[in-house]
Amino acid sequence: MPLVNGGKIADDSFVKLAVDTPLPEGGDILVPAERFIGEADALLERAGKVGVIWPNNRDIAELVPYLGKIAVVALVFPTFRDGRAYSQARLLRERYNYRGELRATGQVLRDQFVFMLRAGFDAFDVKKQADAEAFMQTAKRYSVFYQPTGDGRITALHRRMQLRHSEGVGT
Repeated sequence: MPLVNGGKIADDSFVKLAVDTPLPEGGDILVPAERFIGEADALLERAGKVGVIWPNNRDIAELVPYLGKIAVVALVFPTFRDGRAYSQARLLRERYNYRGELRATGQVLRDQFVFMLRAGFDAFDVKKQADAEAFMQTAKRYSVFYQPTGDGRITALHRRMQLRHSEGVGT
């Protein structure tokens, strides 16, 4: 699957491991939540970055003690109609101040890219190369938003206020 990261198609350095896959000695790994919680200390001590695949029906608070040590949190969209991963993303970015890679995986559809960006996702596992290319165009197309969200972008109102302040209007 193509990975879009930072608005560009990127190579994924992370190897996805199942719950029972033997642990490689080194390299970047992405493990299921169940395995991560059960083996967190051993996983974090090995050479290479560690990421976790977190299902949308699991409490994100379980992950909070490890956020400073995890390189990637991949949140799962099991169907396009299930938006709980949006809430998890906003919690990670806004409440828990997670600054690592926040990856959308599962049913990642191109018409939801902008919403995912606004929720704080910065990487996307997409099924088709055409979706990856469409995402890059979408990310460039929209640069001004009215609502504040987890992606850290300044809103249109704040942008106008900054411009007025810098021009000395109203003083």
